[in-house]
Amino acid sequence: MLLVAGAVLRAGFVRWHPWISGDSLLYGDLAGNMLQHHVFGFTEATRIRPTLIRLPGYPAFLAACFAMFGVGNFVPVLWVQALVDLGTCCLIGGMAARLMGRKAGLWTLGLAALCPFLANYAAIPLAETWTIFCVALAFYSLERWSVGRLWSWWLAAMVFALAYGILLRPDEALVVMAVLPVMAWIGWRKAKLRGVGPVVAVAVAMAVPFLLWGVRNWRVFHVVQPLAPRYANDPGEANPYGFQKWYRTWAIDFKATVDVYWNYDGSPVALVDLPQRAFDNDAERVETARLYRIYNDVGASTKPVDDAFGRLADERIAEHPGRYYVVLPALKLADMWLRPRTEFMRVPVDWWRFRAHPWQSWVSLGYAVWNAAYLGLACVGLWLWRRDGWSGRRGLAVAMVGFVVLRCALLWTLDNSEPRYTLECFPVVILLAGFAVARLGNAKVQGLKPLLGPD
Repeated sequence: MLLVAGAVLRAGFVRWHPWISGDSLLYGDLAGNMLQHHVFGFTEATRIRPTLIRLPGYPAFLAACFAMFGVGNFVPVLWVQALVDLGTCCLIGGMAARLMGRKAGLWTLGLAALCPFLANYAAIPLAETWTIFCVALAFYSLERWSVGRLWSWWLAAMVFALAYGILLRPDEALVVMAVLPVMAWIGWRKAKLRGVGPVVAVAVAMAVPFLLWGVRNWRVFHVVQPLAPRYANDPGEANPYGFQKWYRTWAIDFKATVDVYWNYDGSPVALVDLPQRAFDNDAERVETARLYRIYNDVGASTKPVDDAFGRLADERIAEHPGRYYVVLPALKLADMWLRPRTEFMRVPVDWWRFRAHPWQSWVSLGYAVWNAAYLGLACVGLWLWRRDGWSGRRGLAVAMVGFVVLRCALLWTLDNSEPRYTLECFPVVILLAGFAVARLGNAKVQGLKPLLGPD
């Protein structure tokens, strides 16, 4: 019944709330060109321009779907993703059952199946659904391997989860950083040096796709690039580093990402979209207005303007280094974790303006509370699991918590806030939340037994 309810929820999102725009169309273009022209590149006016700004994992999935259902037909893609997401729910629930019993497994399965944040992304042609599946599969495979034989089929599942996860998003290398050291530690405890052999095999096998991708990039672009560049720019393409540095001196929330970060270098920008914290004094406001005016006149970023933004950023950083290196990154990270996660719904970005759009604001507030409940329960579950001695799976606990910590450290360094960047941690969040609900439910039942009397 839980999986049926989860399927209905995802079907509702696919049917009534699909979101196909922006990056989804870019991925679709890459997939269509892979399938029809055997070129990994974007369509331009008279040619297909090869690119390396995206990894081939998700375009390959789209190409497989397009081959079966027609190029550009995204609807079957969403239904496949809904099934993949239900598979993620089963992995999380199955791991909870193995760690803390059947009741914990059912609670965790329910929390995963009825999670609107996971279900929402199943209805969006983006890499998140497959990425989250790979995170869940990596930790599930680690748990099964840690209590089984050194050489088993779970190693193959691990290779797929780690390799395909990185081919989807380069930041999923954090899963490798969290899992492989723990595998080496477990293998060493099992059989000393012989126990490290499976870890080496996993590392070598998962490196093969990136070696091939790196060779392709060297042949096409003559650069060493085994993953994707941080700022999604092809070799030779300019990047507005000065503007991005200046942006980091004041930006916190997702609204700034939508209004300013995504619009720059391609669309007009407006001074009214900047909050008061973007200016420390009147001179900065005047200079920012001047740079905005020049940019809007040209319609694109130029080196003089970008250099001027860089100088402005340097002045602001020198004046308030603590704000730049600590306060703003911390607030940006909190925004990514605590926002309502309605960024791909028909809800205004400024969801807190109840007078302007009361219904959407109340829906967003409900999502924010729902999200906070998951996070709060996860914290309780982590404490309870630690108190219970990690159920004899200390290595697994270290890997999962380490992954969340590593991801937060990475997000600390990003320019812009995007709540979806924390969604990859939700297999861990939901697992811990399921532990909390199951244990707290058991404690309540135990507390009622004296009042109920003998059976």
